[in-house]
Amino acid sequence: MGFSDHAPYFFADDKATGKRMTSTEAREYVASIRRLRELYKNKIDIKIGFEMEYYPDKFQDMLNFVKSLGAEYLILGQHYMRGIFTGGYHVINGKATDEDLINYVRDVITAMESGVFTYVAHPDMINYLGDESLYEKEMRKLCIASKRTNTPLEINCQGIREERIYPAERFWKIAGEVGCPVTIGLDAHSADTAGDKESEEKAQKLINKYNLNYIGKPNLIPIQE
Repeated sequence: MGFSDHAPYFFADDKATGKRMTSTEAREYVASIRRLRELYKNKIDIKIGFEMEYYPDKFQDMLNFVKSLGAEYLILGQHYMRGIFTGGYHVINGKATDEDLINYVRDVITAMESGVFTYVAHPDMINYLGDESLYEKEMRKLCIASKRTNTPLEINCQGIREERIYPAERFWKIAGEVGCPVTIGLDAHSADTAGDKESEEKAQKLINKYNLNYIGKPNLIPIQE
């Protein structure tokens, strides 16, 4: 079982955003998982992880910080465009311009090429409402990079549970054509959703519909040397 709460943004003054845990809370988070790992050591193989954005100017600091805490793996979750502070916005909000879509795909591809992310969470999250041919072109680039780097793309069960705009069938149609590796993520924000079989079954139907290259459980990419 892997725990992968959202990593804090790294700023020198540890400024809280209200959207992510602080560095102090991150230390407490890792300590709580260590306690659970000891408590259940004979029953459950527990891994310590984070879900983290990729921002070129902050990435190395964020990576160094979570590694210093003892994080063992990372999931890429590119939730925000232009950062989380001034001028930034959540990609699900439907404000994405052509340039934003291009930049989103560029950053996700660069993150995959870094070799530190076990998989990409909800790659179809961005709510782009513009030119369909541009969407197809950019998302095909993303899927090709997933296949080239062998980085799985996640069908997100929280999106299924809450009937969000993702999983986006137009995206998974492209993924099926490209043949990139695909996994299923529960994205459980509470204990009662950690065994969400109904959403898993719906995800499986999507896999069957588009003949996706489903790999099952992804191989964990360790980030500690």
